[in-house]
Amino acid sequence: MIRATAVPRSLRVTAAAASVAGLALLAGCAGQADAEQPVSGSNPSADATPATGSTGSSGGTGATGGTYTDGTYTAEGTYQTPEGPETITVELTIASDAVTAVEVTGEPTRRESEQYQSQFIGGISDAVVGKNLDEVKVDRVAGSSLTSGGFNAAVEEIRTDAAA
Repeated sequence: MIRATAVPRSLRVTAAAASVAGLALLAGCAGQADAEQPVSGSNPSADATPATGSTGSSGGTGATGGTYTDGTYTAEGTYQTPEGPETITVELTIASDAVTAVEVTGEPTRRESEQYQSQFIGGISDAVVGKNLDEVKVDRVAGSSLTSGGFNAAVEEIRTDAAA
């Protein structure tokens, strides 16, 4: 388009900066929406591929909800990132159907995944300890949303293993 009058340089620079900022904001939203897409399963808010590899050591029987066998259970949860699949290992200790301890071990294959897994590991205890195992489901922990999918998949496996 040809203009008959020139637009002041400061106005052009400001408009260009606003456009770039707007595009960056939209790109960030689009990236989040794409990254948040479920991989598989029936849990649309924090899906992941099925967890594999679990073990449990049992104790007594819990008294509420789904009635889970007390003990410490371990499962792996796999989740999809834009760069590829990642895996975490989740260890939950259950007593009277409630989570009394949680330990998550990250196995990142990329630097960005290492950062998000670290943030997730730092905040997961506050999100799940003291909750009934039936209520344990996370969407975003300490700024990490994709790691939640792997965690939730591992918790599903643990529920199955701990069911009395």
